[in-house]
Amino acid sequence: MCAMSVRQLALFCLLAAGLVLQGCTVSRAQIRHADALVAATVDRQLSCDQPDHCATPSPLLQAATQAIADSTPQAPVHVVTLLNQSQPALAARINLIRAARHSIDVQTYIWDHDDAGMLMLNELVDAARRGVTVRILADQLNSFDDMDLLDRLTRASVNLQVRLYNPTFHKARTQPVEFAAGILCCFVRFNQRMHNKLLLVDDSIGITGGRNYEDRYFDWNDSFDYVDRDVMVGGPAARQMAASFELFWQHRRALPLTHLRDVNRRILGDSAAPTWPTPHYRRPLRVARIQRDAEDPQWLKARLIDPTLHTREVEYFSDLPAKTDDPTRKDALDFTRHLMKMVSDARHEVLLQTPYLVMSRQAQGIFRRLHRRADPPRIIVSTNSLASTDAFAVYALSYKHRKRYLTKFGFEIHELKPHAPGPAMDYQLANLDIDQRMPSMETATPAAADRPRPHLLGSRGGSRQPAPLFSTGLRFGLHAKSLVIDDDVGMVGSHNFDPRSDHYNTEAGVIVYDRRFAERLRHSIMRDTQPDNAWVIAPRRATVPLLAGIDRAIFNVSEQLPLFDLWPFRYATSFQLKPGCQPMRASDPGFYACYEPVGDFPDVAISPKWIITRLITAFGAGVKGVL
Repeated sequence: MCAMSVRQLALFCLLAAGLVLQGCTVSRAQIRHADALVAATVDRQLSCDQPDHCATPSPLLQAATQAIADSTPQAPVHVVTLLNQSQPALAARINLIRAARHSIDVQTYIWDHDDAGMLMLNELVDAARRGVTVRILADQLNSFDDMDLLDRLTRASVNLQVRLYNPTFHKARTQPVEFAAGILCCFVRFNQRMHNKLLLVDDSIGITGGRNYEDRYFDWNDSFDYVDRDVMVGGPAARQMAASFELFWQHRRALPLTHLRDVNRRILGDSAAPTWPTPHYRRPLRVARIQRDAEDPQWLKARLIDPTLHTREVEYFSDLPAKTDDPTRKDALDFTRHLMKMVSDARHEVLLQTPYLVMSRQAQGIFRRLHRRADPPRIIVSTNSLASTDAFAVYALSYKHRKRYLTKFGFEIHELKPHAPGPAMDYQLANLDIDQRMPSMETATPAAADRPRPHLLGSRGGSRQPAPLFSTGLRFGLHAKSLVIDDDVGMVGSHNFDPRSDHYNTEAGVIVYDRRFAERLRHSIMRDTQPDNAWVIAPRRATVPLLAGIDRAIFNVSEQLPLFDLWPFRYATSFQLKPGCQPMRASDPGFYACYEPVGDFPDVAISPKWIITRLITAFGAGVKGVL
């Protein structure tokens, strides 16, 4: 009787969730009413009456326009700039937005309401008010859940349009109960997200990579920032970007704001047009500085023009939005398939940087075959440690499969330290002489926490923090997704090489077939693997051979179990270079003389997240595809 009650309760929950889903759409009459109200109250004033919409001259856009003019179908010309540091990455975006003459298309996975997010919005609103057509497409689950902001965006300018991709129950803001209902009633669709990132100006030059619009992607968070990377490309590849954006913009999952229940209701209840407020920033001096840099010819030359490469073959790849409708369609997995083909063709080295070292089945098969070759290529992996990641649930599965990665795939794994001096230097450059009230590296404290929002792996925004540490100070986590093959080809994009990127999320990125670009990208990734910046993952050294043999036998059995993988002594652990020694590979005979073990989770304090990591390692293998 009790068991039957549980089943009936589960069935009731599923039926209730389904009814919610069926009744969640906005009626055509409500949409027409809201559209009419927006049309009557939208700001139609223009700040410019010039044919070029008062665009600011930009050497970045000028170089892209020249590349297109110099291109032929047989001999394309591209300008390519690797955006490793956050300050040039943000300045480039501002410069291009201000230089736009016709159109700006923006596609992203996360758009927050902090300084970086609001700075970008204010710049885009200003561009729209100059007369530039501005379109913003953001994934709903991770963007724009403030009704006041969305109400203002619908009427900020007649030239500005905003759509949200795959909204849960046709709403902009997902409440915790609706989040749970979405998982119960329609898990597959709910779990499919648009992970693409793109900013495209005048269909001539675009920026793509890993960065979203949130402070921590631009070294503007006072407690936790991401090590990330973009690439700026001008030339014929921009047309591929434009075609991809148009497919997503026109897709049935990309809904205008008036089609969303909560926004529609807000618009109909607010007939008076809300004004777009004067920008207000938490760190106004820092914002003012990046705006000045974005128009400083000397600064632009040194940081963005001089590092630009002129090259030929560049391709922008994107999974089609159809990937979320029918993931079995091969043509919808264009970017994913191309990446896998690149790796499988590697001859002597694969350098992979990913925040989440959880390999999909397809990737596992490729790396296993590479390692079985008579002369296998070297596989170097830069990824997060538990101390540096805010996705500790994902890290748990990477931790579970360390032996497989080391012995079956031949990975050389380097895990980022939370206070790595390399990223710390980037942070200092982004915050140099900005505001004397800014916390120092040693005393940095979290900014005011953003309101938590539901997320597939927990809450996100400023409240999503990594595990507590024994050490203190500003922390960094890896978010860059990049690949270098044989020092010939480089890729920068949004693909994580994990099951989510393979099967659930749509992904995008740029592949540059140029040795100079590959060399620069390799140098950037390898910086994050240096001993000061990362720990090395290597097998534990056997001190008592007999006991070590028993330990490994038990571990081998435990590791294969999808559940109850409880043996605490793992095959591999983290190592730190000893003073006076030179860096070397874990396979080098002198490795253990120059490296000392520092524990499985170095610097991580015992906490609920530490415990959950252990529990997911033991019991969570079945959720790998979701994580």
